[in-house]
Amino acid sequence: MEGIEHQLEPVSATRVSSEDIDGTFRSSYIDLISGALGGKVLGFSDEWFAEASNLLTPTAPIRQPGKMVYTGAWYDGWETRRHNQTPFDWVVIRLGVASGTVEGVEVDTAFFSGNHAPAISVEGCFNSNDEQILSWKGEKGDWEPILGIQECGASQRFGWKLDNPTTKQYTHVRLNMYPDGGIARFRLFGHAVPVFPDDKEAIFDLAAAQNGAVAISCSDQHFGTKDNLILPGRGKDMGDGWETARSRTKGHVDWAIIRLGAPALIQSFLIDTAFFRGNFPQSAKLDAIEWKDDGEPGADAQGWTEVLEPSKCGPDREHAFDCTIKDKPFTHVKLTIIPDGGVKRLRVLAKRSI
Repeated sequence: MEGIEHQLEPVSATRVSSEDIDGTFRSSYIDLISGALGGKVLGFSDEWFAEASNLLTPTAPIRQPGKMVYTGAWYDGWETRRHNQTPFDWVVIRLGVASGTVEGVEVDTAFFSGNHAPAISVEGCFNSNDEQILSWKGEKGDWEPILGIQECGASQRFGWKLDNPTTKQYTHVRLNMYPDGGIARFRLFGHAVPVFPDDKEAIFDLAAAQNGAVAISCSDQHFGTKDNLILPGRGKDMGDGWETARSRTKGHVDWAIIRLGAPALIQSFLIDTAFFRGNFPQSAKLDAIEWKDDGEPGADAQGWTEVLEPSKCGPDREHAFDCTIKDKPFTHVKLTIIPDGGVKRLRVLAKRSI
């Protein structure tokens, strides 16, 4: 955009329409800065009207018309003062994973109309020193462009897919807003670059998002997304698990497929139904596959092997099960719940096979 003092080197990116953002990014990548994953706002230029931490809320923005607070109307997002005298407002975020590579960006200005951000850019760096990064404030420092300056508008989702995904890893990003205004949500889609144990015999969770796992597909996610299955911790309520609609068809099952963070020799599983007390599945089973073809395996792909027979589940508890095949490498697992219901987390405890 003309007239902006803080110009960045151009980065080739393709605009993704609002209705295509989820389909473009959610099946293959994770949101590297999600608050649910451990992403954290470290600093900002200003947050007079609404807190910068709202940017990382994993759920969609909400509106409460008429709700007023000390600073004015309440907004579910990040909003700064008017009349910014510097080129841009900024917020520095530490990724929720050790580091990551970036494939795309989403900025959502939902419910900001007349006070929305006119334009944004995104910069990244790899640095273990939070204090040094914050000392740069709105200056150049060691930041390098991830996404050049892009125009935004009122109350809508904006997405950009990098034409050349980053090969460099980042630990922190800075979202710049020109010159001021409001943004509801910020998503940074990409791949976690985990730090694996040096000991090849170490057993750890290879279905964890922090370790590079991705929930790639599912049969249904009416009440809660499949992506919640691979988050850390046990969550805070039913809203941050995977939950399907009630089935009405005899023989119905629901399923979700997870691509593991590395080829694995699976030792055991943990299926957690935390907070699902009247809507947990009656039972669950697990299949695994070593996928060597292009793309991702579908639910009916040839080669799925049962590694846990249908096993009874109960409410609000962790269920530990042994893997029936421990000496064969697998790249993906398929969790099947019978007939439907909710699961909070899936842990796949395994050794790396390579």
